[in-house]
Amino acid sequence: MTPLDYEFLRKLLKDRSGLLLSSDKQYLIESRLLPLARKAGLSGIGELVQKIKTGVEPLIVDVVEAMTTNETFFFRDKVPFDHVRDTVLPQLLKVRANRRSLRIWCAAASTGQEPYSLAMLLKDALPAGWRAEIVATDLSLEVLEKAKAGIYSQFEVQRGLPIQLLVKHFKQVGDVWQLNPDIRAMVRYQQANLLQDFSHFGVFDIIFCRNVLIYFDQPTKIDVFGRMQRVNEPDGFLFLGAAETVIGLTDAYRACPDLRGVYAPNPARTSSPSLAPAMGAGGMKAFAPQVR
Repeated sequence: MTPLDYEFLRKLLKDRSGLLLSSDKQYLIESRLLPLARKAGLSGIGELVQKIKTGVEPLIVDVVEAMTTNETFFFRDKVPFDHVRDTVLPQLLKVRANRRSLRIWCAAASTGQEPYSLAMLLKDALPAGWRAEIVATDLSLEVLEKAKAGIYSQFEVQRGLPIQLLVKHFKQVGDVWQLNPDIRAMVRYQQANLLQDFSHFGVFDIIFCRNVLIYFDQPTKIDVFGRMQRVNEPDGFLFLGAAETVIGLTDAYRACPDLRGVYAPNPARTSSPSLAPAMGAGGMKAFAPQVR
């Protein structure tokens, strides 16, 4: 792979998915795209780039999917799910008492472990008569098809999934495990690109967008945060990954005190997506959601 090939692929990935690769990730490109090139009957990355330049859209889609498929597992990092169960859900049960329903969006849902983790949590925690809809999106059609099936290997169910939930919500089928139909029915999978309009999905009480925006550059993050705030209920919540934050980037959200990685839409936000002034966590407390 020549330096020019690498720069071409970096720009392609940035334009198509928001993924921003540093200048020293050639090894990552080669490890993920060489098998794809050989599968397509091409000699290597150079020939793959030349083929892409002719506008072969299915090949471009395959390249983007190969580079943006990320690791996931059930109840990843645990703390966000504890926050949902112990703090966020009790607040929403009070303010949604008349509606008796919740809507959750899992962005970049990959093979489904995150939305299904939320589905199992809500199945066990919601009072009778309440309904929860989880919209799970990803750029990759391949991972969405796997997610819809709800079938996981022994290795996958052993990563983060408590044994009691495995027994309660899964059925063993040969060497694999399949989620029960009632849990799968709680999640609706759709293809979506965070760089494009997602307002047609409606408005959500909770948005999970974890370990995704860390790969985006600052202007792209600011844009996505601004558009997410517009589909997040004013008294809703945004969950980010442990290494992600809105602080110093945007005034669309404010950190929730004592809830690491959880943010609330800023009711004082102006209509312009300007950068927020730098401030410490203490400066965020006035904008934390209150139970009304």
